[in-house]
Amino acid sequence: MADYYTLHVAGLERQLAICPVNEHLDIAGFIMFSDVELTVACARELLKKVPEFDVIVTAESKGIPLAYEMARQAGNGMKYIVARKMPKLYMRDPISVDVRSITTAADQKLWLDRNEADYMSGKRILIVDDVVSTGESLEALLKLISHTGGAVAAQAAVLAEGDAANRDDLIYLEKLPLFFK
Repeated sequence: MADYYTLHVAGLERQLAICPVNEHLDIAGFIMFSDVELTVACARELLKKVPEFDVIVTAESKGIPLAYEMARQAGNGMKYIVARKMPKLYMRDPISVDVRSITTAADQKLWLDRNEADYMSGKRILIVDDVVSTGESLEALLKLISHTGGAVAAQAAVLAEGDAANRDDLIYLEKLPLFFK
């Protein structure tokens, strides 16, 4: 098997390292951190595809650069909110839900501060992430949002990995294959 997968997304080409998940499965590692050109281009292209929204929500941590850049490009004081992996000292009356991700070894929780949850009430919320694979992170974000009184405008990602590309509730730029051994 090749050591890299060539990805074409948002008019750019990137070489993604093939990474083992287990003895039967490898994935192409897509990391937006530190790739400003890629983040800007993907944010621009996703914004062309999503419906109107009032606030962006993402899960910590790989979706943060994308959420930031989409909010920046959307303008008009657009806010983005990060569901954190751990409660923080500044959080007052936080809410949480359980989540399991293909790229994380253990079960986790996602947390929102009550002020962030209150801000989302009555707003159209765009959920964004870098890659959707199993959909567990999206499900956790949907559960969190259900506690806020906000309405999900859409779910969007740069890449839909494996079966996630077959979802009819996900807006994405490109498919990312899984590599079975």
